[in-house]
Amino acid sequence: ARAKAWDVTGPMLLHKAKELADIMGQDFVPSIGWLVRWKRRNNVGFGARHVLAPPFPGITSQTQPTLSLKDFSPEDVFGCAEVPLLYRAVPGRVGACDQVQVLLCANSRGTEKRRVLVSGLQAAQRCFFGVSSEALPASYHPDLGIPWSEWLAQFDRDMGRQGRQVALLLAARVVEDLAGLPGLCHVRLLPLSATSTTPSLPGSVVRAFKAHYRHRLLGKLAAVQSERAGTSLAEAGVGITVLDALHMAAAAWAKVPPQLIVSSFIQEGLASCKAPLSPDKASEMPAVPRGLSYEEFSRFVDLEGDEPVSGVCKGEMGTEDEEGSLEDAFDPLPTKADALRALGTLRRWFECNGTSPELFEKFYACEEEVERLCCL
Repeated sequence: ARAKAWDVTGPMLLHKAKELADIMGQDFVPSIGWLVRWKRRNNVGFGARHVLAPPFPGITSQTQPTLSLKDFSPEDVFGCAEVPLLYRAVPGRVGACDQVQVLLCANSRGTEKRRVLVSGLQAAQRCFFGVSSEALPASYHPDLGIPWSEWLAQFDRDMGRQGRQVALLLAARVVEDLAGLPGLCHVRLLPLSATSTTPSLPGSVVRAFKAHYRHRLLGKLAAVQSERAGTSLAEAGVGITVLDALHMAAAAWAKVPPQLIVSSFIQEGLASCKAPLSPDKASEMPAVPRGLSYEEFSRFVDLEGDEPVSGVCKGEMGTEDEEGSLEDAFDPLPTKADALRALGTLRRWFECNGTSPELFEKFYACEEEVERLCCL
């Protein structure tokens, strides 16, 4: 660590102590208290290492050497992509008003994925009424543009808490737009050449995310159709909200396998390969949904490249008449009693429909957590 000028942090020492205990066969779990006593016994003190502040992004210093991927470990090389997503489009029908932007970011080893950011639709959505942003699995920004300054500042703070220096691959045009930002202390921006065709996040990773999202969307629409007989896919899609999209985007990003991320970075020349990868794991993708051929599903995944249909945009609550009658009305927020009743209803539905033991185990974990929250 000293040779590479890495910071040795408390979590690193706790992790190393646990590793040594496992090697020696000791049943030992180091705690913060143990670390404090260990430092006192061995006269170890933590202090800040004096490091020159990096220059502003996009501005190079004559005295500072140019950084490259070789200067960072694979775990500390991140790629990110701004992905346009038609969040409630159905096969064969594209609405121009249904597009949001999704920011995806992961390291080249697939061991770390940043929280998904969804942006778009400036109007405050009715679906977000009463929702705590901290409780959501992804971030939402009510503007079509990505808030790069806020996102990078948070990324820099997170890496600072971990005592890390990381590289972030970005398109050259994005780095140029960020030239006016204050200097980042822990995140170094590595712009790709303006003439390069290499994406800052491999295209196969982005496509896997979109495939999982569209697979989940079709499942949700099929459930709506089973509940309302005679409902078309397009009619069911109108009921999908940005909040639904935010949850589905988080779920889709979680399903992108680390093996695919690793192999994709290697294929794009953004990471080195030290061990052969399993081709089955590296190409892991969702199954083609029932009712679609492979070619149809592939076109659906890449729907953003199609021309949108013309017509009046509809709001998320349905028709204009429906929205007019609910202009100032909101559904009441669910209470603790509502949550507990919902648990009972869900368990009863499982009991009556031959659910597997594995699904019951997941339900029990959810039930326990909901009951705990209701007692707070």
